[in-house]
Amino acid sequence: MIRTVVVAAGLILGLSAVVAQSDPIAQRRDAMKAVGAATREGAAIAKGEAAFDSAKVQTIFKVYADAAKRLPALYPETAKSGGETTAGPKIWEDQGGFKTALAKFETEAVAGGAAAKDLDSFRSAFGAATKNCGSCHEVYRIKK
Repeated sequence: MIRTVVVAAGLILGLSAVVAQSDPIAQRRDAMKAVGAATREGAAIAKGEAAFDSAKVQTIFKVYADAAKRLPALYPETAKSGGETTAGPKIWEDQGGFKTALAKFETEAVAGGAAAKDLDSFRSAFGAATKNCGSCHEVYRIKK
């Protein structure tokens, strides 16, 4: 299962880099899809639907940290619309706040990876990271 997550994330990121190298909307959509897949895996672990697996947990937090690091550069002025984006205008109105939120997400992801030694510590770290995701989406994403 761990290999599947790692391989899938690698394929998604690798293919998106080749296909969408010059398309920041496609790149950020692919990064968000990878975060979504990692979140589904993490939610299954947190709910007890999947066994706690240290390697899988580390992969989840690594996907989060990598996305948080890459995303700020994927919102240039030229990529405000098109490509089925759900990026809200607030991103460009409040670049400082947006970048701060992503930096916080990266920090929580790195800390979560370091702290998640068992199911209880994973639940706490995962909850903090996903709460940050939700709060960022509330402010910076257009609701479908």
